[in-house]
Amino acid sequence: MTNSSIGVAVVGTGFGQKVHIPGLQAHHRTQVVAVYHRHLEKAQAVAATHQIPHACSTLEAIVALPEVQAVAISTPPFLHYDMATVVLQAGKHLLLEKPTTLNVREAVDLYRLAQDQNRVATMDFEFRFVPAWQRFAELLAEGYVGEKRLITINWLVSGRADASRPWNWYARKDQGGGALGAIGSHVFDYVAWLFAPVRRLSGRLSTTIPVRPDPTTGEMKPVDADDTCCLLLELADGTPCQATLSAVTYQGRGHWIEVYGDRGTLVLGSDHQTDYVHGFRLWGSSAGQPLSELAIPDRLQFPQTYSDGRIAPFIRVVDRWVQGIDCGESLTPSLREGVYSQLLMDLTHESNATNAWVEVPDLDQVLERS
Repeated sequence: MTNSSIGVAVVGTGFGQKVHIPGLQAHHRTQVVAVYHRHLEKAQAVAATHQIPHACSTLEAIVALPEVQAVAISTPPFLHYDMATVVLQAGKHLLLEKPTTLNVREAVDLYRLAQDQNRVATMDFEFRFVPAWQRFAELLAEGYVGEKRLITINWLVSGRADASRPWNWYARKDQGGGALGAIGSHVFDYVAWLFAPVRRLSGRLSTTIPVRPDPTTGEMKPVDADDTCCLLLELADGTPCQATLSAVTYQGRGHWIEVYGDRGTLVLGSDHQTDYVHGFRLWGSSAGQPLSELAIPDRLQFPQTYSDGRIAPFIRVVDRWVQGIDCGESLTPSLREGVYSQLLMDLTHESNATNAWVEVPDLDQVLERS
C-alpha cells in the first residue's frame, strides 16, 4: 500500500508548470495524470509538453477522473477557496499554494471540510524544508542564542519594482494580490514555526506604485494591493519582532532573519534577487564573538538541486503530503497552518485600517468558532 503510486492532477499552469509538475514528476510516489486550464487548448498543450495523459478545462472533469486521487492547486488566491472546495468534496487529497484563501473564514471552512471528508491537506510552506532553514531551526531549538531579545526580518526584493510591469490579479486586493499575501504569508508561518505564536501585531501596508498598464489595452489601471508591508509583532514569549517586506525595492538586500539573544546571535539570509530559495547561508556568534559562517550538515542537504530553487523544497513538501496520505493524517504544514497564516494576514489588514495594535486570538478558538 505504502509503495503504490498516487495519481495527482495539477491545477494552475504558471507556478504549476515551473514547480508543481517537475516536482511531482520527480517524486517516486506521485504521478501527474491530469492537468487543468480553463482553456482546453492550453491544457492540452501543457499536457503534451509534459507527457501528461489527461487535459481538462473544468475542475469537475478533473475530479471525475478515477486515476486522480489528489490535486495540487497553484492558481491565484481568489480561486483557491472554490477550487479547493470542489477537490475536497470530491474526496481528493489537497496540496494548496499560499496564501491559503482570501480571508480566514474561507480558510477555516476548508480546514473543516478536509476533516469532515477525512482528506489530507498540505500547504506549500517550503521554507520549512530548505537545508539552511532546517539547521537554523535546530540551533534555535538547542538554545544557541539563549533567551531571545530581538528578531528582525527583512525581505526586500525587486520583482514588482518596474512600474511598467502589467496590471493583473496581483495588483488587486480583492483577488488576494500584494506583497503581504505573496511573502507575508510565508513570514507568518515561519515565525510561528521557528519562534513562537504572535500575541499581537501592528501592520502598515503601502501601495507605492498606484497604477499599472493593462496588458490588453495599455490603459493605466489602479493598484490597490500592497507592495510594501511593515510589521511589528509581539510574540507569545514576549520577544519583539520587526518585519519589513517589499516587492518594489531595486537591489533590495534579499531575505534575512536576525535573532539576537543573551547567549548569541544567528543570522540567516540570501541576497539572491531572482530565486527566493537558492543562496541561503547561516552565520552565528556566541558570547559576542565575531559572526562566522556555520556549516549545513550533509544530512539536511537536498539529494538533488535544480536550476529553479523552489523545486527541491517542493519535493520535500510532496514527500510530507505522501506521508500524510499513507498514515491518513494531515501533517505539518497542513491547513491548520494555512488558517494561522491567513488569520495574521487578516489582522494585519485590520491593523492597517484602524491604525492600531490588534490582539491575535488563540488558533484553537478560531477553528472551533461556528
